[in-house]
Amino acid sequence: MADRYLSFATSRPGRFLARRLGLPRPVRLTRYRPGQPVARGPVVLGGAEGARAGKQLRAVLDSCGARVGESQGREGGGEQRGEGGGEQRREGGGERRREGGGERRREGGGERPGALVFDATGIADSRQLAELHAFFHPRVRALAPCGRVLVLGSPPETAATPGEAAAQRALDGFVRSLGKELRNGSTAQLVLIPPGAEDALESTVRFLLSARSAYVSGQTLRLAPAGAAAPADWDRPLAGRTALVTGAAQGIGAAVAEVLHRDGAHVVCLDVPDKAEALRAAADRLRGTAVALDVTGEDAARRLVDGLSGPAAEGLDIVVHNAGITRDKTLGRMDAARWQAVIDVNLRAVERLTAGLLPQLRDGGRIVCTSSISGIAGNVGQTNYAASKAGLIGLVQATARAAETAARGITVNAVAPGFIETRMTAALPLFIRQAGRRMNSLSQGGLPVDVAEAVAYLASPGSGALNGQVLRVCGQALLGA
Repeated sequence: MADRYLSFATSRPGRFLARRLGLPRPVRLTRYRPGQPVARGPVVLGGAEGARAGKQLRAVLDSCGARVGESQGREGGGEQRGEGGGEQRREGGGERRREGGGERRREGGGERPGALVFDATGIADSRQLAELHAFFHPRVRALAPCGRVLVLGSPPETAATPGEAAAQRALDGFVRSLGKELRNGSTAQLVLIPPGAEDALESTVRFLLSARSAYVSGQTLRLAPAGAAAPADWDRPLAGRTALVTGAAQGIGAAVAEVLHRDGAHVVCLDVPDKAEALRAAADRLRGTAVALDVTGEDAARRLVDGLSGPAAEGLDIVVHNAGITRDKTLGRMDAARWQAVIDVNLRAVERLTAGLLPQLRDGGRIVCTSSISGIAGNVGQTNYAASKAGLIGLVQATARAAETAARGITVNAVAPGFIETRMTAALPLFIRQAGRRMNSLSQGGLPVDVAEAVAYLASPGSGALNGQVLRVCGQALLGA
C-alpha cells in the first residue's frame, strides 16, 4: 500500500508545511540497483590511536572502489543546521542543501561525504571517547542524503581492563543515539570485531555502506574470527548455490526469492498448496522450482527432501525460513485454535524443517530465519505471534552453537523486520498503520526488498563471520530498538 504521507512530505509544499508544523519529514530512501557503487560518495576514514582494523578496512574500501577522503577536520567549522534537520547553510562559504535529499551543491568546494567510517577498536578508556567527538562533530552535518555512519569497535567482553570494557560498551549508546539524530535517510551502525576477525570485514562493510542496507539503522553486529570466504564475484555472490525459501508466493518471501536469484542462486520456492498458482508464477519468473507443501505436517521435512529435483536434489546451500501467519487477539479473547495455529506455523514447523534439512544442507551452508520486532519488544494483541518470533531467536542462537553446525561451517542467523509495507500491514487500522510507519528513525515503513537484502547479506559466503545474530530491519524502530 502506498505511503501517501511520504509522497506528500517529499513534495515542495509538503516539505515546507512539515518543517513549519514540526511534522515527521521522511525522505525517499536510495535502494540498491545492480551496478551501483558500494559507497555513493567519498568515504571519510578516521581512527582512534591504537586502532587495529585500519589496514584491513582500507583494503576493503579500496576493493569496493570507494573514494577515501582525508580524515582531517574541516576548516572554519561554520556549518549550522536548524533543529529538526531543516535547510542547511555554511556561513561565509555558501554550502546549501534542500530538505528531502533533493538538489545540493557546495560552492567552491568538494562533494559531501557519502560515509563517515571510524575505527574505534583502539579506544582503551573513557578519556579516548573524545576522539569520537573530534571526528564526527565537524563532519556529521555535512553527510550527504542517505549517507552512512559506520563505527568499528571491540566486543566489551574481550577488553583487558574494566575501563576498556566501559569505553567499548559506550560505543553502542553513541551509535544508537547518533542513528536517531541523523536526517535525510542516513543511517548509523556499529560492528564489533574481536582480535583475529579483522580479515572478516568485507561482506559486512559492503552491506552497511551500500544502498542494500537502506532500512537498517542503529544496529550492532558481531563478527567471529573465522568463516569468511570472499565470493568470486561480489555482484553475484550466490552464483552456483541453491536456496530454499518458504512462504515465497508473495510479500517478503517473494522478494527474498527474487533477490537471491538476482545474486545468482537457483531458488526453490515453497508455499502452501492454496497458493500454488501464485507460487508457480513466482518460481517461473525466477527460473526456479515451485514446491507446494504444508510445512506444519509432521512429515513435511521428509516429503520436501523426497520431492526436491534439479540442482536442489544434490543439496541445499541456503535455507530461508520465511513462512508465517498472524491470528491477532488480546490474550483474554484469544481461543486455543488461534494460539496453536501461529505457534505451529511460525515456530514448530521451523524446528522440524531445520532438523530435517540439516543433512541436506552442504558444508558452509546458511540458515536464515525471519523473526520480528514483535518478538523482541512485544506487541498488544500478539502474544502468540511474539512468542513464536522470540522462540525463533532462541532456536537460531542454540542451533548456531550446536556442534554439528559449527563443525560443518554452517551459520544460523535471523532478520527481525519492523513495519514493512505488505498486505498484512495494509490491513491494519489507519492510525496504527501510521504509527508503525513514523515511529522509527527514518519515519517511514520499509519495503519487502529491505528484508530481502538483509537475508541475502546473511546468506552470502562472505558472511561466515556472522553466526547467531539477529539483524533488525526496522529503520531503528523507537520501540524495542
